[in-house]
Amino acid sequence: MSDTKWLRKIPLEWGHYLAGFTDGEGSFNISLRKREDHTIQWQVVLTFNVSQKESYILSQFKRYLGCGRIQQRRDGLHIYVCSNPTSIRERIIPFFRKFKLRSQLKKKNFFIFCQIVEKVFNKEHLTPPGLKEIITLREVLNEGRGRKRKYQLSDFNQSQKENPQRLYAKPRKFRKEFSSDDIVRSHGQP
Repeated sequence: MSDTKWLRKIPLEWGHYLAGFTDGEGSFNISLRKREDHTIQWQVVLTFNVSQKESYILSQFKRYLGCGRIQQRRDGLHIYVCSNPTSIRERIIPFFRKFKLRSQLKKKNFFIFCQIVEKVFNKEHLTPPGLKEIITLREVLNEGRGRKRKYQLSDFNQSQKENPQRLYAKPRKFRKEFSSDDIVRSHGQP
């Protein structure tokens, strides 16, 4: 994470241009996905994206940040997307710390986004209290018209209520957890 040679190689005019472009067309997002295979049934997805009708400027994000991908929607809109947590932490965040955002709203969203990213890297999203705190921060991220969220804090709270069928369930034993007393030999001898 301390290697910032790539950041020093970005021409200042491009760095400031891309930061300004992000002020107008970029977004820092935190999504929640319902996942039954996760311990607390939720996955936190970190995403930085920028959208534009033409792909040239978006290709410069990919070029200078060294991460992400460019997608095209059916309506022809191009989107630069970075959703790799390591790239977000080691590329996206350092870039915007060097090349400052100017709008107050985008600065606020970036600050909240950085807090959530650190909580994810500290594995706080793997505990109910930590995830609740992340979701609470997310509630004030990108406030305003047009914001659509599939899951809210209320969905998380509802999912955390105890399942009465699991109250008395015993932990499952895995092979390495068996003791020698649990093994029955094929000849009936202990």
